[in-house]
Amino acid sequence: MKQLAESGGLAVDLADAFDASPNPYVLLTPDLRIAGANRAYLEVTRSARDAIIGRPLFAAFDSGPGEEAPENVRQVKASLEKARDTRQRDHLAMVRFSMPTGSDGPTPVFEERVWSATHTPILNAQGEVIWLLQHTSDITELEQLRESTRDRKAGARTLDAIVGGGVLARARQVQEDNRRLAEERNRLQDMFMQSPGFVAVLAGPDHVFEFYNDAYRRLIGDREIQGLPIAEALPEVVGQGYVDMLDGVFETGEPVQGQASLVQLRRSPGEAPEDAYVDFFYQPIRDSDGAIIGVFVQGHDVTDGVRAAERQKLMIDELNHRVKNTLATVQSIAMQTARSHADPKTFAEGFQARLLALSHTHDLLTRSHWEGADLAAVLEHETEAHGAHRVTLNGLPVALGPAAALSLGMIFHELATNAAKYGALSAPEGRVLVDWSVSNQSRPVLHLSWRELDGPPVSPPERRGFGSRLIERNVRHDLAGEVKLDYAGDGFSADLSIPLDRGTQS
Repeated sequence: MKQLAESGGLAVDLADAFDASPNPYVLLTPDLRIAGANRAYLEVTRSARDAIIGRPLFAAFDSGPGEEAPENVRQVKASLEKARDTRQRDHLAMVRFSMPTGSDGPTPVFEERVWSATHTPILNAQGEVIWLLQHTSDITELEQLRESTRDRKAGARTLDAIVGGGVLARARQVQEDNRRLAEERNRLQDMFMQSPGFVAVLAGPDHVFEFYNDAYRRLIGDREIQGLPIAEALPEVVGQGYVDMLDGVFETGEPVQGQASLVQLRRSPGEAPEDAYVDFFYQPIRDSDGAIIGVFVQGHDVTDGVRAAERQKLMIDELNHRVKNTLATVQSIAMQTARSHADPKTFAEGFQARLLALSHTHDLLTRSHWEGADLAAVLEHETEAHGAHRVTLNGLPVALGPAAALSLGMIFHELATNAAKYGALSAPEGRVLVDWSVSNQSRPVLHLSWRELDGPPVSPPERRGFGSRLIERNVRHDLAGEVKLDYAGDGFSADLSIPLDRGTQS
């Protein structure tokens, strides 16, 4: 669509003006593809508009593997990229290109021409670069005239002054200095962008973001904050003390440092801020006169390290708690075993077996970092020594907390030991069936039954041994449940009911 501008009451067609200009113009996309060109550009390059629209500007200079583009191509490309990335007009004082002359004949004839180029970024309403305009001027004759007078020392200085040779020399020097500075700046910027720590440059008393690297972008949830004051860019940090610290650095020039400092940051749009921990350093930026013009921010996101340390402390505290409980359990086992075994040898065997049962459950919990264990896994550990084919387990997965796993491990050990000594597992054909389910109530309860089949005849014991007392104590005291032990003649059975809202807790 053509754009019209009113000038002195006359409508000036800007598209026609662009096309009629005697200087070559070419309009480029941000990725340096040709979007438009005027007649002067088409005539100079001896090209057709339909043949070049959409093509990369430097398609004719594409390098093969291991090859570099010519120096003149690199200069033009660097100037275009500078204009695009900085959103500022960039000038290229002089660059040489060989252009086709249009002479008749089967072999194209090229002539070296000298050009001066200006690259102008065109922005949309959001300040984003949507086009790049290249405007070139042919200064070949001027350069040739300057060179032709080089050997005529007497008139050279006068001619340079007349035709601008001195200006061109200075322009070339400025261009070379700018190119070198741009390369150094780009290298420094690349180093900052790739730094593992976050970096930002804030300008003025409002702390406007002039630069920030990829690590800082990740810290704040990939927000676009270029050119925004910190209060607008990161509104959630206002009131957390960080803006006040920046104000202090800007006003006094005194740097500020923080370690593992808590900051709440919004990591995703529309979501509540999340806790993060950072090591940071605020350093004043001064101009050549020593006046403070901004603040340099650098630091590291140490959230993972802080949370790991918190988890480690929690685990140490939990370990201390569990060690005390385990020692108390061992002491109780030793005292109760001693009361029921007068013979030192049988005491040692019973005591060792119960400690091993406790150890087996500890192994299971260690594998899950003491987060819990599965009911079936605890049963398998305590009954596998008697043969998997003789003990049948039937039930859905049930997650047990550490305390419940330890208590049930001891209970299953006592049941299996009793079955091996006096019950079904003491006979060749004896079997044990273990079934469990969870009731669907507001307070879920685990129901587990232990049934012994095809064993020797069973009769109630003359006295309650340590095993039965341990089972009843663990179920009722430690797990807040109920237990029923039945010594029926056709086989022993035990029924347990354990509330899971307590039985699975640590």
